Amino acid sequence: MRSDVATLPGSPERPNEDWAAAALPASGGGGTVVLLDGVTPPAGDDGCVHTVPWFTARLGGALTELSASRPDMPLPEILSAAIRRTAEAHHGTCDLSHVRTPQATVVLARWDEASVEHLVLSDSALLLEAPDGSVRVVLDDRLDRIPDEVLRSLEATDRLRNREGGFFTAAADPSVAGLAVTGTTPRAEVRALAALTDGASRWVELFGAGDWTECFGVLRAEGPSGLLRRVRALETADAEAGGRRRWKRHDDATAVYAELRALA
Repeated sequence: MRSDVATLPGSPERPNEDWAAAALPASGGGGTVVLLDGVTPPAGDDGCVHTVPWFTARLGGALTELSASRPDMPLPEILSAAIRRTAEAHHGTCDLSHVRTPQATVVLARWDEASVEHLVLSDSALLLEAPDGSVRVVLDDRLDRIPDEVLRSLEATDRLRNREGGFFTAAADPSVAGLAVTGTTPRAEVRALAALTDGASRWVELFGAGDWTECFGVLRAEGPSGLLRRVRALETADAEAGGRRRWKRHDDATAVYAELRALA
């Protein structure tokens, strides 16, 4: 496996709330990619004494360990166990029932010689490239179905957060793992993959600079750092033109690119 990771904070005044890892088991027979996008809470009480980066580091670390060391566990079980482990680390000091308790989007991919498994929860993206160069995107589009005018209301968003008819993130409830978008692809049908937080996928989803196949081409040619440079240039140009595209001028942006080892 050859992997490359790049991340940029949305603002120098705030810590980067994204988290990413790529791991290759000692056997060399497979690999795993983990990507989290921490959800920035609005100002005010969220019931927790910890920061979002604290949460994403612990959840991401648990996901990386379990996905690399427990091939017997399906990805939803791994996500459920990682959420439970993270919740146990702070349930004694924090109100984990609070609707804004620290939470994150999740992309998880794992492969061996036979198959590539995937799990996506909320609005980060997973791209799977076939040997012929075609690209398939795996998305959880529940957040995209909610009108922007609803999401501009904090109260309305809270009513939809981790609720049926709304959208779901990894927070403190392990059962949310059963609501993730999951699937398995034969290993021979995937030569490379990429995971993008929504700050990186803006290149396609917000600015329309290209489609997913073209986005993957940028990742292959320029690496994740090249894609992020392109996103920042588009954001800057948009801001100079009036900046009406998005509430945030810049967002935390992270991309992971992995080329899978060729099959014998």
